[in-house]
Amino acid sequence: MHKLNLKKPLAFFDLETTGINVVRDRILEISILKALVNGKNEVKTWRINPGMPIPVESSLIHGIYDEDVKDCPTFKEVARTIAVFLEGCDLAGFNSNRFDVPLLVEEFLRAGVDIEMKHRKLVDVQRIYHLMEPRNLSAAYRFYCGKELLNAHSAEADTLATYEILGAQVERYAGVQIKGENGEMIEPIVNDINKLHALTATRMVDYAGRMVFDGKGNVIFNFGKHSGKRVLDVLQSEPSYFEWMLKGDFSLDTKRKLTEIRLQSLKQQ
Repeated sequence: MHKLNLKKPLAFFDLETTGINVVRDRILEISILKALVNGKNEVKTWRINPGMPIPVESSLIHGIYDEDVKDCPTFKEVARTIAVFLEGCDLAGFNSNRFDVPLLVEEFLRAGVDIEMKHRKLVDVQRIYHLMEPRNLSAAYRFYCGKELLNAHSAEADTLATYEILGAQVERYAGVQIKGENGEMIEPIVNDINKLHALTATRMVDYAGRMVFDGKGNVIFNFGKHSGKRVLDVLQSEPSYFEWMLKGDFSLDTKRKLTEIRLQSLKQQ
């Protein structure tokens, strides 16, 4: 039984997907908890065949592989069933307004199922979390050091606070293992700058984050139409992309790093 004050059912839902591109990617799993007006809940979950290969980097996050969904229905085959379950419901989720809702609506449109959205209320739990528990320097200083940050946004006050926070972090988290982006357990936070760098910055290629290292050490694009693709592959298949980036509104550091990668590839040919 829940204690939410509802005038109509509120459907909490979450998606597991092939990726994070609303236009290109597809749903692999959708789970819905429908909180009813009478205080009771109904839960339903569907596994979906996306009709496309699941990128291994996505599978490493959610644990769903091609083999797991090869015999599952497509979204089009279950779209009407899901729509009926959601009929008359408002929607809630975590980061749902930025990702889950747009992707779900896109899937319904692709399936040719008209799901009415105009009169639904949308509740994003992450938005409430960020509003009530801000993740800024002042909040971190209060959490780790138990102090209020005076003169916030003055360079010296912010610098001194950051110094104190790092000291408190390495003390608080000594020996505590953490889970990496791919779900693997990595060594705990320790009082060692090399290891702290490895924890926080080793994916960076350029400082603007337009290129990053993937889990195999390859340099991949981290934006735009080629996001997730190896830079070398793109430069070989679409040489004009290099010129476009050099002439585009990108940082000088990004252009320098891209040029270095291109020169290295030319030397290897």
